[in-house]
Amino acid sequence: MAEAKICGLSTAESVAASVEAGARFLGFNFYPPSPRAVSPAQAAALAIDVPPGVGKVGLFVAPTDEEIDAVLATVPLDFIQIHKVEDRQRLVAIRARAGLPLIVAQPVETAGDVDAGVALAGVADMLLFDAKPAQDAVLPGGNGVAFDWRLLANRRIPVPWMLAGGLTPDNVAQSVMLTGTKIADVSSGVESGPGVKDADAIHAFVAAAR
Repeated sequence: MAEAKICGLSTAESVAASVEAGARFLGFNFYPPSPRAVSPAQAAALAIDVPPGVGKVGLFVAPTDEEIDAVLATVPLDFIQIHKVEDRQRLVAIRARAGLPLIVAQPVETAGDVDAGVALAGVADMLLFDAKPAQDAVLPGGNGVAFDWRLLANRRIPVPWMLAGGLTPDNVAQSVMLTGTKIADVSSGVESGPGVKDADAIHAFVAAAR
């Protein structure tokens, strides 16, 4: 059994569907090249309808301090999720600046990549293991690509962690059984088009993860 994180939400309808389905975390994307990106003002409006107990996660890609500050000045986030930052000192600085629990995304292709993620457990409050994107990929995640889930089987990971990458309502139950993850993260796997969430798919994903 796993909880679900629905990431890349950009409409009131998709937020409502995620809450109704029982998602434990909702993700708001602040990376402009993404078709799922929202502005701080848009995210603030969406966050109003998120009930207590559902974690609001802000996704950033190699952010500047100014980018983080602009979001946190407007959006009541509960977690910061960081992609494409490998420097430990920078991660520590981001966590301190935000004053929020830090989720660090670790792209995975090999067992060594999992090791690299585990090594960040002293910096991260939570890890997100995602498929390593292709070299020419614009986005660090949300590409609908999975990695070999067996790389996480029977691994001891000292902090809570999420599984992402190519998850769908059809395969999430298998991914939970293979990896033992307690949190399954989905974005493109519940969309009818780039950035367009499908309410039925969201409900199916949450149910299948459980």
